[in-house]
Amino acid sequence: MGNMLMSWTESVTEWVADGKPLQVGLSRYGSGPEMLLLPALSSISTRDELRDLQRCLGEHYSTLSVDWPGFGTLPRPEVAWRPEHYRRFLRYLIENVIKPEVTVACGHAAGYLLAQAAEHPGSVGNLCLLSPTWRGPLPTMLNGRPDFLRRLPGLVDLPGLGAVFYRLNVNNQLIRMMGRGHVYESPHWLTKTRLAGKLCVTEASGARHASFRFVTGALDLFTDRGGILDTLNHISHPVLVVTGKYTPEKSR
Repeated sequence: MGNMLMSWTESVTEWVADGKPLQVGLSRYGSGPEMLLLPALSSISTRDELRDLQRCLGEHYSTLSVDWPGFGTLPRPEVAWRPEHYRRFLRYLIENVIKPEVTVACGHAAGYLLAQAAEHPGSVGNLCLLSPTWRGPLPTMLNGRPDFLRRLPGLVDLPGLGAVFYRLNVNNQLIRMMGRGHVYESPHWLTKTRLAGKLCVTEASGARHASFRFVTGALDLFTDRGGILDTLNHISHPVLVVTGKYTPEKSR
């Protein structure tokens, strides 16, 4: 089936976190065996970043990209997001939304995918990791997890002050620096138009609660590299890992 005959299907799935309902965005494209695509957990990432990849794969697979709860562009409630939420959401997807023959995970999503595959072999099909990471930005910068990091996420939940504190960490200058430093291979990719789109992601209602927890490492499923490598070793079939040629060593 040619691309000209295919169309996108945009929808949402309903989910509940800590008793609070929310909607999570889904994008479907293509025809064939089912493939699940998971974007990175990031202050500026959404499923839309996978759109070009879906176009390429759509002639061979029925692809589904999905935002993570607490991320994306839709409003979300105030939740003290934790790794258990994301493990539970991935199980929800493969039990209720899609039965993937292939699952692609970007960035921090890799750890959650590997954990699911190791504990429930075959549940997510064949695995592909795109620029996998296991440690949030601040623990990576500090090369460790000092005690104050555990206290930081609570600050962003405070009324008024929390929003100000969050904006200090996702302003125009910092997003440019982040994009050029370790997110995008080409420093010229983040044009003014694309930067404006990234800023919109950070301004979605309730965005600060998951975003800042990711930055502080509160959403890290693994606390050291050995943990994620051990999980990888418990997966019996091959795992495709793709990284950028110029990916910084600390981002691997």
